[in-house]
Amino acid sequence: MQPVDVTRGDSPVVLGLPHTGTYVPQDIRARLNARGAGLADTDWNIHKLYDGLLPRATTVRAMFHRYVIDANRDPSGQSLYPGQNTTGLVPLTDFDGEEIWNAPPSGGEVEHRRETWHAPYHAALAAELERVKAIHGVAVLYDCHSIRSRIPFLFEGTLPDFNIGTNDGATCHPTLAQAVTDVCEAAEGYSTVVNGRFKGGWTTRHYGRPDAGVHAIQMELAQSTYMEEAPPWPYLHERAEALRPHLSDILHRIERLALQGALS
Repeated sequence: MQPVDVTRGDSPVVLGLPHTGTYVPQDIRARLNARGAGLADTDWNIHKLYDGLLPRATTVRAMFHRYVIDANRDPSGQSLYPGQNTTGLVPLTDFDGEEIWNAPPSGGEVEHRRETWHAPYHAALAAELERVKAIHGVAVLYDCHSIRSRIPFLFEGTLPDFNIGTNDGATCHPTLAQAVTDVCEAAEGYSTVVNGRFKGGWTTRHYGRPDAGVHAIQMELAQSTYMEEAPPWPYLHERAEALRPHLSDILHRIERLALQGALS
């Protein structure tokens, strides 16, 4: 299994999909406990939800599961949300705070996983951002995520439907962030927050350098907007089809802003 799948397009927009993969090498899978083997913390069906919404976009998708190593965590292991419950570079618990390993990995094994899985994903992502920036003078990383709408271990209450993350405005031009927010807030029947519980993961924070012509924004969707939030995690076609036009609008607006030179 290759660690990353890349589909190249000629748009300035690159879609990052770090958490849709479900591949776990057999030797690692054998060390997961029964709870971990369920792979509950997958961004289920996100690649299907976004498929075809911006045909010219490049997609960079991690094929490995986040329990192997989390492609959206700082490779140094530093927490993204100090003082808050979260999961690490190689998670030791799931999103409910429950242990997922019979035999947790050692420090040396974590480093091996970083080199084998995490590093190739980010090498591919960096290369695609550089490639489209060379074409257009600007690149936009739209990082695609989803999560269950209710996870008391991570946040109180029910998560809004659209969770926009720009690390408090640091990772993209304000015009881009406002355009995404406008679409979300106008979407009837959906709720929106900007830089709430999810301000953007390591990927968004690492690549988002507006002054250098690379903009990054994370969209964390509540999974209730398009699927059932329980095993076997089915994709709900009617809900998804109601959501997809709004996501398409977001991506096309981002692309237009980039092509019109509005992000410089």
